[in-house]
Amino acid sequence: MKTKIFLVDDHPLVREWLTNLIHQQADLEVCGEAEDAPEALQKISLARPAVAIVDISLRQGSGLELIKNLKTVAPEVAVIVLSMHDEQLYAERALRAGARGYVMKRATAKKVITAIRQVLTGKTYMSENLAATLAEKFVDGRLPASGSLVELLSDRELETFQLLGKGYETRQVAEMMRVSMKTVQTHCAHIKDKLKLANAAELLREAVRWQETHPTN
Repeated sequence: MKTKIFLVDDHPLVREWLTNLIHQQADLEVCGEAEDAPEALQKISLARPAVAIVDISLRQGSGLELIKNLKTVAPEVAVIVLSMHDEQLYAERALRAGARGYVMKRATAKKVITAIRQVLTGKTYMSENLAATLAEKFVDGRLPASGSLVELLSDRELETFQLLGKGYETRQVAEMMRVSMKTVQTHCAHIKDKLKLANAAELLREAVRWQETHPTN
């Protein structure tokens, strides 16, 4: 029996590439795919794959929140994040959320397969650079010298920050995150405090600047 892999990415070409890659392996097969978090949660709960490959930025919902939900409803599914996002900022968040591996989209096909096989043995997969960075943080108990204040944001605060940087209004951010306006306003207040920003205008400028230098979907 082949090991089942589920794909979650809002780009059809990425899902097609992954399907072709996985089907080249005699013992692996893609059992389903989804382009957003709600669809993925429903389908994975039914399909019960051994591994789910998940992007962080999805058409609807957050990949990080999806990982947390899967940890609750399908803890036996090993999640690997495959993302264009900088691993120095997102990998630790993904691992804390419950992911078992993190692979950059610019990585080779061989590394994707290696990650799948490694998590299937119960191990965690990450790049050597990421492992070294995490080791430094655990030993020192602080951000590395090159760290950004953005690393201090919670997952939901970071999601809010990104959406504001993409030009969405507060109301739209609340709808996209499926939370109240009050919750988004609270996130914004915390972001301003953590990033040492004086007001909403500075928050918006910083969010736009961040989005320009750290583009997402």
